[in-house]
Formats: sequence, structure tokens, C-alpha cells
Amino acid sequence: MSFLHNPLLLAFLHIVLVSFNAWAKVELTMHDSVEVYLGDSAQIPCRYSFTDTNQKPSFIQWFVRSTGNSSRTRIFYGDGEQDMADVNTDYSGRIQMMSDQQGSQLTIQNVQLSDEREFFCQVNGLAAGSAEGKTHLRVFATPDAPVIEGVLTGISVTSEFLSKVASCEVRNGFPKPNITWYRNSMELISAPRYVNPLILVTRESSGFYSVHSTLEYKVVKEDKDAHFFCEVSFLVPGAIRRVESNSINITVHYPTTMVELWKESPQGLVKEGDTVKLRCQGDGNPPPSFIFNREQEPDIDLESIGDMLILSRVSRKDNGIYQCRPLDSNNDVKGEVQLTVHYLNPAVVTPQDSEVMFKGEDLTATCNTLSSLKTMTVWYKDGKVVGEGNTLHLQDATYETSGEYICEVSVPSLPALHTSGSVHIIVQGGPQMMGVTQEVQLEEAAGRMVNLSCEAQGFPLPSISWNIIGSQNWHEVMSKASAHMTHSVVSVKVTSHIRAVCNASSDMGTEVKTFSITPIPMVTSPATFSPAEGSGIIIVVIILSLLLLAILGSVLYFLHKKGKIACGRSGKQEITKEKTTKDDIVVEVKNNTKNEEAVLLKAVSGDQRGSNEQ
Repeated sequence: MSFLHNPLLLAFLHIVLVSFNAWAKVELTMHDSVEVYLGDSAQIPCRYSFTDTNQKPSFIQWFVRSTGNSSRTRIFYGDGEQDMADVNTDYSGRIQMMSDQQGSQLTIQNVQLSDEREFFCQVNGLAAGSAEGKTHLRVFATPDAPVIEGVLTGISVTSEFLSKVASCEVRNGFPKPNITWYRNSMELISAPRYVNPLILVTRESSGFYSVHSTLEYKVVKEDKDAHFFCEVSFLVPGAIRRVESNSINITVHYPTTMVELWKESPQGLVKEGDTVKLRCQGDGNPPPSFIFNREQEPDIDLESIGDMLILSRVSRKDNGIYQCRPLDSNNDVKGEVQLTVHYLNPAVVTPQDSEVMFKGEDLTATCNTLSSLKTMTVWYKDGKVVGEGNTLHLQDATYETSGEYICEVSVPSLPALHTSGSVHIIVQGGPQMMGVTQEVQLEEAAGRMVNLSCEAQGFPLPSISWNIIGSQNWHEVMSKASAHMTHSVVSVKVTSHIRAVCNASSDMGTEVKTFSITPIPMVTSPATFSPAEGSGIIIVVIILSLLLLAILGSVLYFLHKKGKIACGRSGKQEITKEKTTKDDIVVEVKNNTKNEEAVLLKAVSGDQRGSNEQ
């Protein structure tokens, strides 16, 4: 066993060493502190030197101050020949020492939170005496990320006391972390009646620190858009680190200070019969309920649904200023909107309903209405525009002037607003035949039936009668009448010169129309062909002629092969074909226009004979 285990001997050596301090001395240096993360290894150096350069330390000892008192416990020692850790200490099996000529270094493995203590290095140099130094080992543990929770209920700005806004907690840090509050990146510093952060620090059984902070704050209306967050600052070896939490919004309750009332529907101008929706909105939170009224009747509350007033089928009597007021405000806060209901009265046409006028007369019709907006009037007859403006002038009336005239009144700025009126114009006069001429000359083939048409107009409506001279064979095939027109058609058989008189008469007079029909004798012919039929016959004749020639040639060839045709002296058969005669056939064709046209068809006919007999 080394002599270092004998306490009496060590004490004696200490006295001896002290006595030599007068001429020999040892100098020792150590760091004030060494910083290390929890679980890492810590190296604590101990550097020493002697005034006598030949002097060497005789032994080195390491001590640690006990937790909670000033006593010290040795944990390691060495005499240059043997280094040993003391047993049954908190560091047994976790420390080792390395020494050289410049000093010694103590290494602590797997540093724990309880290792944050003061470590002492003592060097004994015999004649040079002894020296001692110390280092404070500092241990750091990074805390968990901060967790922030905002108040879920609304916070009223009218509260006289500070309100809890949010809480922030950070756990498992060492040494104790700190929490700082921010609003929109601005640090909230504790101030009476405005900011009061409450801090609760807890030391866990594991040795870690947990910090819980509650922010009490005087909320104002502007905080409705603010972002709150907390920042955790904690020490690490050689530095200070900061971690921010998520940001939160809070619900701020504040009274209404401004109200707006507007027309939500319909878009654009309002006309009679529309359903109008007026919506009211204030800047308070939560949104308040509203009461509606008309400025003309301030004491009468109108029935509404929440923040909306619905006016069904409005009329011009609903014009006026409408107001809304919030129920959560004691101030005279209100919103206003002017409602204008536009109207267009039914059109009044003069003359009314119908008007009778004589041919050649002039008439002025008017179309008037009352509207809150500028109008445009257009006159129509039979779907066509006949005038513009509220006045229509009819000059030199004819039967064509008769009919219904409609005035359409519209509002260009509000197309859905329109009305119309009408007047029926009747032109009174004697009968008037329709057509260019009142005496018609006709030529028709004798024996044919001819239709004669007669139309007459007038008011009162004329009646039509016929007087047929030169034919007893006639009858009326159609007779119809409209509001202003009478139409009659008779069918007459042409046998001789005919004079037909159409007589249109009414209380206003009589008018006639005469038809003179001259008969044309019909010319007969033996055959009547159309050009198309003649062309077809020519083609058939040509085809039949060709077929006959082909058959005749085949028969002669067949007889020659059978030897039934006699041969001449030369032993050869002679066949002489007589020239055929051609007869000219003339076909006369007559068309319906009494013009004659002849078509000459030349057909080949005749017999083919042999020039020699067998």
C-alpha cells in the first residue's frame, strides 16, 4: 500500500513541506468554470509549475464540495506512480485522471445534473510546498419547446381589471429557463394596470426546471388583430439561446362605435314591385342586433331579421330615409340610407280605344304617362315602327292607315320599367277596288274555265255582286271578308266573248271592275308530242334498226356455213345486198302555246336480198 493511505504520514509530510516554502514554491492555475451539456464528458484541467525547475509533484488529489454544505470529499488521487479513484463516491467508475509535466486533467463521464459543483485540485511538491485551485462545473440541459395556450372566450375591453390573455409553459430545462411575452414582436414589459406576467417555477424530481407564465393584460380594441407569443431564453455552454412559441390571436369584445346601412338588393335602381333588402353592419364585436325605423317615423320600429330589413313589393310611398341602431351601444350611433322607388304610370292614349276618320283627313294621337325617370316613346303598327315621341301625326288618311297603333313607353335607365297603350284607327269611305287597273282584258282558249278575282276595301265593309254577260255557265267559288276587305272569286266557262262586271257597293258609294274575255279557237292535230317524247321515239327507232341489222347478218352467216347458199363458177359464194330505200317520216308536234313544231325522223327500212340465186 502507498504511503498516501496513512493519514499521520500525510500530516507529517504536510508540515515538512510547509517548512520548505521559504525557498521552494509551486504555482497552480485552473479555470473558474467549465460548461458542459447533460450526458456529455467534462474535462477539468489543473496546470501547475515549480520555481525549482527540477522539482516534480509528489502527489495530486482531487476533491469535490458536498451538496448543501461546505465539506469536501476526495474523489481521486495519485503519486506519479499510481492513480486511483476513491471508492463509494458519486464519481466512482465515472472519472479518470491524466497527468503530465504541465499538470493534470480530471475527466468526468456522463455528466449529471448533480455534478454541478466545485472541483478542487491540490498539488503537493514536498520541498516546494503545496497549492490548491478550484473549478465550478456547470451543467446545461436544453428545455422542451414552449407551449402557448390562448384564452378561448372573448375578452371585453370594458373590463376594469387586467384579463388573462394566454399562458406559456416550458419544461425540463436546466438551469431555470426564462419566459418573455411579446405582442406583434414588441416585448411586453411589466407595468401596473397594463401588463402583469405571473411566473411559476417548479423543480421536478428529476432535477429539471419547469416554468409556467400567465399573461395578464389590459385589452384594447386594437388587440383584435394583434399576435401574441412567448419566448423562452435558456443558457447553453458559452451562449444564451432563445426559442419562440407559436403566435395566437385573441377574441376581443368591444362596443359598436360606427354603423353602416346599405341596400343589398336589388342591384341598381329600384322600381315599384321590387323586394328591397337593407343590411346594417357595425364595427362592434360580437356583432350586435339592430333596430330599424324610418326617419319620418322615428318612434315606430320596423320588423327586421337580425341585421336585415326586408321590404316586400315596394311602392313610391316607401320612399324615404331608413335608419338602423345597434342595441349594444349607449351612444347615438346609427346608419342611414336613402331609398328611392321609381315608378311609371300606365300609358294614356288619346283618342282612346278607337277613332273613325274619313279618307284624306288628318289625325294627331298622343301617348302620355307619368314617371320618376326620363322616358322614351315609340309607336308601332303591325310590328313596325311608325313614329317616335309621345305624339303621332296621321296625314291624308287612306284605307292603309286603318289598324291598331301601339305606343311603347320605356325607361332607358331602368329597362324593366315599361308600359304601353293603343288606339284603333278606322278610315271611313266608299268602296275601293284593289289592283292597278279597273278594266282587265283577257284571252283564253274556248271551252276552258277561268277564275276571276275581285277585292274591295272600305268602311263600312262593301258587298260584292257579279254580272256575267256572254256565259250562263259560271259560279262563285270563294267569298270571304275581313275587317276592312271583301274578296270574291267566280269561275266562268269561256264559250264566246264574255263581259264580267264586279260591283262593290256600300252606304258610302259604289265601285266596279270589268273583265273582258276573248275566246281563242282550239287547233287539233293527228298527233301531239312533246319534245321530250319525240327525242325518246328517235332513240327507240335507232336501237330497233340496229338490232334488225344484227339479226339479219347472223342469219346470212349461219346459212353460208351450212352450205345452203349456191356458189358461182369460182366456187365462192356471192352475196349482193341491195341498197335500201329511205322513206322520210314527218311527225307534227303542237304545244300548248299554239305554235307548231315539226320533227323529222329518218328511219332505215327495206329488205336485204341476195344478188344471186342458189
